[in-house]
Amino acid sequence: MKDHAATLARAREACATRAYWSPFPEMPKLYPDVGRAAPAGKAAFQAMSGTQFALDLPGVTGCTGEEISPYTRAPLGISYPQADPDALFAAARAALPGWAAADIDTRLMLLMEGLDRLYRDHLFTLVHAVMHTAGQSYNMAYAGSGVNALDRGIEALVYAEQAMRAVTPSATWARRFGPDEIALHKTYRLVPRGVAVCFTCASFATWNAWPSMLASLATGNAVIVKPHPASVLPMAITVRVFRALLAERGFDPNLVTLCVDTLADPLGKVLIKHPDCAIVDFTGSARFGHWVEANAHPALAFTETSGCNTVVLAGAQDLDAAIRSLATTMCMFSAQMCTSPQNVYLPPEIDTPDGPVPRDTVARMLADAIARLVDDPRRAGMILATIQAPQTLALIDWVRDQAAQRGRVLLDSRAYPHPEFPNARTATPLLVQVGKTAQDLYAEERFGPIGFVIDCDSAEDALYQATTDARRNGGITGFVYARDEGFIAAAEDAYARAGAQLTINLTGAMPLNFAAAYSDYHVTGLNGAGNATLTTPGFVVPRFAVAQSRRPVEGTP
Repeated sequence: MKDHAATLARAREACATRAYWSPFPEMPKLYPDVGRAAPAGKAAFQAMSGTQFALDLPGVTGCTGEEISPYTRAPLGISYPQADPDALFAAARAALPGWAAADIDTRLMLLMEGLDRLYRDHLFTLVHAVMHTAGQSYNMAYAGSGVNALDRGIEALVYAEQAMRAVTPSATWARRFGPDEIALHKTYRLVPRGVAVCFTCASFATWNAWPSMLASLATGNAVIVKPHPASVLPMAITVRVFRALLAERGFDPNLVTLCVDTLADPLGKVLIKHPDCAIVDFTGSARFGHWVEANAHPALAFTETSGCNTVVLAGAQDLDAAIRSLATTMCMFSAQMCTSPQNVYLPPEIDTPDGPVPRDTVARMLADAIARLVDDPRRAGMILATIQAPQTLALIDWVRDQAAQRGRVLLDSRAYPHPEFPNARTATPLLVQVGKTAQDLYAEERFGPIGFVIDCDSAEDALYQATTDARRNGGITGFVYARDEGFIAAAEDAYARAGAQLTINLTGAMPLNFAAAYSDYHVTGLNGAGNATLTTPGFVVPRFAVAQSRRPVEGTP
């Protein structure tokens, strides 16, 4: 096995300093041997069409597959083995003792090798799998669902290692009790919780799944992966890679299994309420996420659900630059990311060096900036990509109708012709303007290319409305533009209390919602957007317990 200790050591340093680092090139053209690897990955993906995915699982009862490409709107035609949940849990339980008995370094290096194999041997296959299930663009599938997700997996291993090494394996303890000196030899054993169930979402499966899987496996647990029925392939490839590696290294491959269900016959609640379910990692809708948090007990639940992400535009040193950055980020992957800004809260006037700019002028500037970004189909294809689910198109229609009755449509949504895939499911952003009384319309995540401009009474009112909405309804990220340092300080306090990570006055090439592994914390756990943070010790420490034994040191009472 390749020695990955140096890479993990460098990741430890990055987590400690929070400085930029990655072992992976973030652009496809910089990938080693890209001229061979990229076409080989595409060919491997295309060869899967119309086949049964080869995956040997315990308790297989049939096969299913209902993935439809957002680019072609045609079924992928891949079927996956369906396994009985009871059989998966039984196999996972049987696999646990040998894995739990392995030392920390053995587990860590094996898992680092698994991530390396995904990178070396399967990355471009995963890129096309993500494109044709989640609907991401080629570049986003490579970066966001590929190398950045691998970084998040390594990051989880760093925190898992820190948590486990914080527990000393043994100690000698002595104390006098009356006339006697009592000396005890104590041993401390790390005991995994058991079987984890990892739920993955349709639009960004690997980014949350890989760190969740790695956190559980590193701490000695087994993992059943439950992919969204619309996006199975990226996780099926992942499971197959880790199963093969485990078997190769002498461990039971049933430490990692796959549980595929259908939209018509979901198995999520069955898995969560199974008596052998010890850990649940869930990424997905707020509705089911809240059910998970309320019903997973006695299993531990780690959740990331939806984000009602807010922007307060009180002022800007360069208003045009702020508008461009905001427009670009609101367009990225058609706002189908949990960190996409949705609500822009505007006071009556926006403070600039050239004087105040009226709210309606700024709203029009934002609409025009978005329109320019998506006017060219080739540029739209790179930025917007596709719409993952057809339900999003219906949601756009509903919001448009509501806005026409209760506000106004600043920029209408339309399908755009994708330059490479004429049948792609597409939609340009819908931007509407409403008053702050329309909270039932905007104060929850409207997943997809939908943005709201919200009229507020003042800059202070805009900040109050934004942070209140984030706290009450769940917000992962917040964005503030302002010139007054006192206002910025108040915003930092307000967003911290609301539990949303804050970005201030950022302009330029970087998307506003970019979350850097080893540096940016993702989700605070302080509002309804989720209870787990990628990545902190709290994400890994509860996945194992410490059991101790003690006995007198030989020769003492």
